[in-house]
Amino acid sequence: MKKLIWIFQAALFYLFTLAFAIIPERFVNFAGGVIGSALPRLLVKRKRIALDNIRQALPFMKQNPAWCGQFETAEEIAAEMFRHLGISLVEVCRLYHGEGERVLRRIEVRGRENFELARTGTRGVLVSTGHCGNWELMALGLNWIFNENGSAVARQQNNPYLNKMVEKMRGRYLNKVIYKQGALRGIIGALKKNGLIGLLADQAVFPEEGALIDVMGRKAWASKAPVIIARKTGAILLPTFIHREKEKHIITIYPEHRLSDDASDEGIRRDTQELSRYLENFVCAHPADWYWVHRRWKRAGETSDAA
Repeated sequence: MKKLIWIFQAALFYLFTLAFAIIPERFVNFAGGVIGSALPRLLVKRKRIALDNIRQALPFMKQNPAWCGQFETAEEIAAEMFRHLGISLVEVCRLYHGEGERVLRRIEVRGRENFELARTGTRGVLVSTGHCGNWELMALGLNWIFNENGSAVARQQNNPYLNKMVEKMRGRYLNKVIYKQGALRGIIGALKKNGLIGLLADQAVFPEEGALIDVMGRKAWASKAPVIIARKTGAILLPTFIHREKEKHIITIYPEHRLSDDASDEGIRRDTQELSRYLENFVCAHPADWYWVHRRWKRAGETSDAA
């Protein structure tokens, strides 16, 4: 019975993605905007979490030198975030059905020289990023633009048929996947062979897996994985993010982030804090391009109206 349900789900997914793949390109943003306006009504709990997160972060963001100055209220940021998510969903549908080159050609890379410099040596490159902009597109875009065969760390879908369909889409654009369960060995092995790995490291983790740091003025548990992996492999850490600017996607690649010489627990915590500042500044500059629906500050003793 479960197998039939999985097949039915995969078929629905295929038809859903096909519908958005065949619409004319000029209607992509419109269709995405319609989906984006529906998402808060369909995901009421997630909308509540997003609004609570934004409200608590907004005073900090407005005082940050990187603040964009574009928004006044949490409601404005949340509405634009959901609109962006809707457009990203349509774009990913088009990627799946082979319309990806049109989407990929709208990418502009800032800091290209930082990536090229990182690839001149024999060390692997660990791209440290978060759930920003169309993060699926960023992983494919880096491979496509720089002719890489990089890997992204992702969660495996419960439905094996759906998982195979998503794998096929990623493979079309030279992107391989390392699944989270047991990922460490695969990541380290790839980096030691001068590989390129993309790691989303902006979600709350369990205390035993993370470091307690400040994130936008509040305590949060952050993954130590990028710091520990970079130390173990000698890989180059490149903070990299993607956001929207009108019809374009902007990938910003920062210079190599160098870790301290302190390998103690406190040293790792400070390095994790410093690495987190890139994301923090990105969110202040592009608040509608971060996935606010995560409960980023859970388990850290912070109160939340949406908990």
